[in-house]
Formats: sequence, C-alpha cells, structure tokens
Amino acid sequence: MQDLTNIPKWVLEIGGVTLELNSETLIMSWIVMAVIILFGILATRKISILPGPYQTLAEVMVAAFEGLVNDALDESNRHYFPMIITIFLFVWLSNMLGVIPFLSEPTKDLNTPLAYGLLGFVISHYAGIKAKGIKAYLSEYVQPMFFMAPLNIVGELSKVVSISFRLYGNIMGGSIIIMVVGNLVYDLLLPPFLNAFFGIFVGTIQAFVFTMLTLVYISVQTK
Repeated sequence: MQDLTNIPKWVLEIGGVTLELNSETLIMSWIVMAVIILFGILATRKISILPGPYQTLAEVMVAAFEGLVNDALDESNRHYFPMIITIFLFVWLSNMLGVIPFLSEPTKDLNTPLAYGLLGFVISHYAGIKAKGIKAYLSEYVQPMFFMAPLNIVGELSKVVSISFRLYGNIMGGSIIIMVVGNLVYDLLLPPFLNAFFGIFVGTIQAFVFTMLTLVYISVQTK
C-alpha cells in the first residue's frame, strides 16, 4: 500500500496560508488537457470534405454525443453539448493514463471526480433555475409536502457523492487489485492484462457512465 499512501506534494505558502497540492494529480491532469488541446488542433487544422484520421475520429465522437444530448435535452438546452463531450474526454483520457507505464490516473485522486461531480451539480441546478424560474425550482423541494424539503435537499446533494465516489472507487479499486496481484506474481504475466482491463474496459465504461449521469441530471432539472 506504500505506492497508494505515499502522495507527492507541492507545498505553497500564500498569505500565511499553507496549501498542499497533489503534484502527481496536477501533472497528470495537465497531460490530459494537453492531449485534448493537441487533438483539437490536429482535428481542425485542415478541415476538408475528405477528412483525415483525426477529423474522422472527431466527427464520429461529435456525432455520437450530439445524438445523446439531442435525445436528453430540448433545443433550448443543447448548448451544454460542448461541456458534456469535454467531460467525457477528460475523464476517459484520465482513466487511460493508467495503462501507460510510469503514469497514473488523475481520477484515482478523489478531488478530481469530486470536482467534476460538483461541476455537474452546479450546472444542472443552474439550468433548472434558468428553465423553470426560481419560484418553480424551489417549489419542487417541498413536494409532495413541505416537511419533505430536508429529504429532497439531501437527495440532491447525495448525487454529488454518488457520481464522484462511483468513479473514484472503480479507478482506485482497480489500482489496488493490480498492485496486490502484481506483488503476488512478481509482475510476470497477469498484471498487464489486469492493467489493460481496468484501464481500457472499466475506464471507458466509467467515463461514459459519469458523463451520462451528468447529462441526466441536467435533463431532469430542466424538465
């Protein structure tokens, strides 16, 4: 467990306040952001009727997620599409980093999925207020009776915990299994297959589930 408990940190002093930052998570997140930016540049650099490989991949992804967003949201709320596809790309690429030697998943740090869970929570409720108006939005918390308001509020807040810990638990759980099995068999044969399974298969599914739940939260709030 030493690999999981030994967290590299950057310690900053700002105005008498000490900040401890997980340097590994930050570096891995910057790598993911750099890959997304680079892919965007390559896909849009030479747009043509006969697309190249990067443009083709981008068009396939955009078409797939645009269809999902169009099915879930009405026309007035489809401007959330760029955020939805960006969340998927970031979470998916973050999960994929675990497959590459000497790199680790930013989503293995609870702060990363929690930040995206909070982002989806804030955006969905903002969309709900914008679509329904503040009066109609607040009235939903006292349904079916006014004394149900505390339970309804807790139910909404629990969505952040659910979506964040689901992603974190699966990625961290996969890392623990790989580490334990690797120590038992001395990294001979099984760990590479486990690494590919948790990184590619489970990582892709969890990224898709996380993104779809965020989309569903926005859809529920705007209807």
